[in-house]
Amino acid sequence: MSKPIYEHHQVSKLRALCILYLLVIVVTLWLFGSDMAVIGIVSTLIGGGAVAIVTLSFSRLTVIVDTDMVRLAFGLGFPRKTIARADITRHEVVRNSWLLGFGIRWIKGGQMWNVWGLDAVDLALANGKTSRIGTDEPEKLDAALRA
Repeated sequence: MSKPIYEHHQVSKLRALCILYLLVIVVTLWLFGSDMAVIGIVSTLIGGGAVAIVTLSFSRLTVIVDTDMVRLAFGLGFPRKTIARADITRHEVVRNSWLLGFGIRWIKGGQMWNVWGLDAVDLALANGKTSRIGTDEPEKLDAALRA
């Protein structure tokens, strides 16, 4: 990998909600743990842990643009996606509808990767598909793709 032209880590506001959710679970178990059946405690911990893992995995999106590739990675590096810059035929700053949501989504003609907000950069690829990257810095990402 060559030296990055652009590197940005966007963090979702869902991360704070996840921490609050886990705090509520811990306080609930501390206050009522002795009155709860073991199965209730175990299922609460498993359910809370699963929600925490999924939320934390999709609460951060890293975008790296170098001379050859655009690299996307959620959480601590998984899931990830690589797009060759040579495959990008055009790109533009766009605004998503809130209906598209967050995470990895199938959109008309391709995929969208987004953790928070409505701003994005839409990439038209040589194979006719689209990749849309959600970002809180759409102009900077677009400029890096022009570099």
